Amino acid sequence: MNSNQTSTLAPSKHVTRRAALKTGISAMALGAARLSLPTLAFSQPDPGEKLVPFVNMPRTGENRLDWETLDTWLTPQDQVFNVQHYGIPEFDPSTHRLEVTGMASHPRSFTLEELKALSRRDQLMTLECSGNGSSRGFMNAVYNSKWTGTPLAPLLERCGIDPKAKEIVFFGKDRSVETLRKDTPREVSVEVPFGRSMSVEDAMNLNLLLAYERNGEPLEKRNGAPLRLIVPGWYGIANVKWLDRIDIRDRRYMGRYMGRDYVTVRGERRDGEIQFLETSVTRMNLKSVIARVTRNQTRGGSIPLKAYGAAWNDGTEITRVHVKVDDGQWREAALDTEPRSKFSWVFFSIDLGVVQPGKHTIVSRATDANGRLQPASEDDEIALKKTYWEAYQQWPREIEVEA
Repeated sequence: MNSNQTSTLAPSKHVTRRAALKTGISAMALGAARLSLPTLAFSQPDPGEKLVPFVNMPRTGENRLDWETLDTWLTPQDQVFNVQHYGIPEFDPSTHRLEVTGMASHPRSFTLEELKALSRRDQLMTLECSGNGSSRGFMNAVYNSKWTGTPLAPLLERCGIDPKAKEIVFFGKDRSVETLRKDTPREVSVEVPFGRSMSVEDAMNLNLLLAYERNGEPLEKRNGAPLRLIVPGWYGIANVKWLDRIDIRDRRYMGRYMGRDYVTVRGERRDGEIQFLETSVTRMNLKSVIARVTRNQTRGGSIPLKAYGAAWNDGTEITRVHVKVDDGQWREAALDTEPRSKFSWVFFSIDLGVVQPGKHTIVSRATDANGRLQPASEDDEIALKKTYWEAYQQWPREIEVEA
């Protein structure tokens, strides 16, 4: 089901960009429809502009971003993905508490009502699964939101952090049995909560949020209700759902999703050899994607095309996006000037000119303020990566058009 199907707008205003793209609605109707669209939306199409489906791409399922019909900067709930490794826990949210434990001079427990009574802040942020883009069937686990909650740093200051502490561990209410040292005489199986950690410095300086709302509504259970950690600019795995304990420690936490899974294995060329290194999945990498392609009426046997897309990263300013058709030259796209927020995706669009009937490949690449360029799949940092996490390579999109 798409967000258009769940809209509560009156029938006379029930026209969105996705409906317009599918039907080639007139410019006059689009002008009227704009009043019903969210303020934060993609650029408006030209008269007669129609969607060109991607070739060999599976259609988007439930609770996943539908790139070809996305019409809002803030993602509607029915296009929001959820991933959980220990299942969705069953508990009474009305009795949920957040504990601050470990090396705290004033450890304590907070009810949700007490957290809501603390200072309140909004955080605009794009959240992406680090495996998003690892295959054709998994390119839609990303979304943009306005999260609302209370800042973490003042709460930790209130509890007091021991100067010897080095790490903060965030635990969710979801639990499972993990087996360690498999196939050995000393095999150990224990039930553990889902956990992720970061340094005290990062926890205190990255403007982390204890969120209880998304886009002005209470969190849904599948997305971590009643309380979720929000880490601006970090992959989704760090944004712990069903958060119920924050533990302050003086040594490294090595749970499954810190020490074994969500560890990227990447080769680096050194002195003619390839050395493999393991790094934890943390900050989001620079990435862009062609969200959709549209066409206009055939002119003299050729088809005019446009492309629309999105780019995002860890909060570093994105300065340019370039797009290439087939083996042509890279051409600079226009970045939307509004809306903009440091940790949110930026939309872009480009007039691709005309192409001949047949199959074509369209790809984008982003550049940030540090000169960082989104790599291609054949570049070493992608080609020498042995794990599917951090799938931020350029992703060519295939289309086929008829005259």
